[in-house]
Amino acid sequence: MISLRYYQDEAKQAVMNFWGQGGGNPLIDLATGTGKSMVIASMVQDLLRDYPTFRVLMLTHVKELVQQNFMALLRVWPDAPAGIYSAGLNRRDVHHRITFASIQSVYNKASQLGRRDLILIDEAHLVPLKGEGMYRRLLDDLYAINRDARVAGLTATPYRLDTGRLDEGDTRLFDQVVYSYGIAKGIEDGFLSPLISKATAARIDVSEVKRRGGEFVPASLEGAADAVTQEAVSEIADLGANRKSWLVFCAGVKHALNVRDAIRASGFSCETVSGETPSGERDNIIRKFRAGEIRCLTNANVLTTGFDVPQVDLVAMLRPTLSTSLYVQIVGRGTRLSPGKDNCLILDFAGNVRRHGPVDEVSVLPKSGGGSGEGKVSVDRVAAKECPECRELMALNARSCKACGYEWPHEDKPKHEGQAESQVGILSSEQVAPTMLPVVDWRIQKHEKFGAPDSLRVGFIAGLMEYPEWVAFDHGRSAFERACQWWSMHGGGTPFPKSTDEALARTGELTIPETISIKPRGKYYDIVGRSFPQTREAAE
Repeated sequence: MISLRYYQDEAKQAVMNFWGQGGGNPLIDLATGTGKSMVIASMVQDLLRDYPTFRVLMLTHVKELVQQNFMALLRVWPDAPAGIYSAGLNRRDVHHRITFASIQSVYNKASQLGRRDLILIDEAHLVPLKGEGMYRRLLDDLYAINRDARVAGLTATPYRLDTGRLDEGDTRLFDQVVYSYGIAKGIEDGFLSPLISKATAARIDVSEVKRRGGEFVPASLEGAADAVTQEAVSEIADLGANRKSWLVFCAGVKHALNVRDAIRASGFSCETVSGETPSGERDNIIRKFRAGEIRCLTNANVLTTGFDVPQVDLVAMLRPTLSTSLYVQIVGRGTRLSPGKDNCLILDFAGNVRRHGPVDEVSVLPKSGGGSGEGKVSVDRVAAKECPECRELMALNARSCKACGYEWPHEDKPKHEGQAESQVGILSSEQVAPTMLPVVDWRIQKHEKFGAPDSLRVGFIAGLMEYPEWVAFDHGRSAFERACQWWSMHGGGTPFPKSTDEALARTGELTIPETISIKPRGKYYDIVGRSFPQTREAAE
């Protein structure tokens, strides 16, 4: 039996609580790689257990996600009454109580699908705010069959470039984001790969690139991006020489092919996929990339969602974008964990980090004149500031540099013109890359301190050192909630221990991590991540 991670269970319960309180259409915000498919599977199983006549439709936009979500349900519920309707997968099942479908295949098939009580939408940021497009057409037709149908969405980016937040506006489909779990927390908990970044010498000049609808015009952007191809590829080859799997996002098909040719000329295997690549050829290229037979994959306008190759340890952005959603989705391709992968290097030739800010602290700007926020930024926006001592890019609200310790004067404001030459703030937190260590043993004991409640002291034995952390069930509500999260993360059961003594008596329930990731803090170390045996993972 596969157990949900603590945040997956919290996300599911948040939806159930929202409905229990009379809510309508909820939205779950989960970072890429944190296992949305497991949330979907567990939710569907619970609903059909409690409501035997319930009929569910699970929608997404690519066949890979249809297959992935379907298989996740079968792992949780092997004999689930589920089918698939997807032309790309050559299946057209319509009579099952649970149907996983690609929107392109079923947008005009409501009458065949019949009554649906719940419609789940993965990658919900692709649903337009206004009443148009394939999703809206199908939903309108399904509402005509069952006006009481509910919709729930899942996404890593709850906003769109053209219309802003998905839970705002008079024509919104979703009422409220009921649960969020972001990249920073996923890295801290050890469920996502740490991200590091270096500023690049080659930079795409977008000052003359035309814009339309809040985004760069593709034809104009492609020329500007291609102007730095040789310089950029030289840096990718240098900085990625010891990395196994490179993913490069390009500004257009011609640009992607030119980058591919330049990488091949540098002595590395490389292929390209785009919307023009035939389906069979695309599947074969991705299969070889996944198997490690190809070092680098360049792409144009694809692979930003539904693409899951955990071993990707270098993401190069050669596509500038004003879309916050697209920026986060691109970076998210490198956040999955993989054996032997310590972190993912983000190379930003496009200025996206400076423009949008650290990926764990992006914000959606309000429209002028009020109203819904917009999922885009201006060309000259600065959302990260540069340390004058070490040229690190940090979040605008940072008072000190995590890399060198420099402290900004209170009135200091970020400069627009400088460019970083060291590491870039792809995360708002400290930019020194964590060190991943195998854990050989651990010691769990009661920690007693005069004048303070007891706590658990957990010492992780890694190499010749012990790295401790404290779990405080007896230190008040917020500390208790963090202790419960720690307990769940390490495989402990429910109900949660109510005291240190109870937790100590139940340590046999816990699973020791395979690795911990540490960062120096003065003469001490912080544990910033951990990984567990694959047998107990609830992976996406």
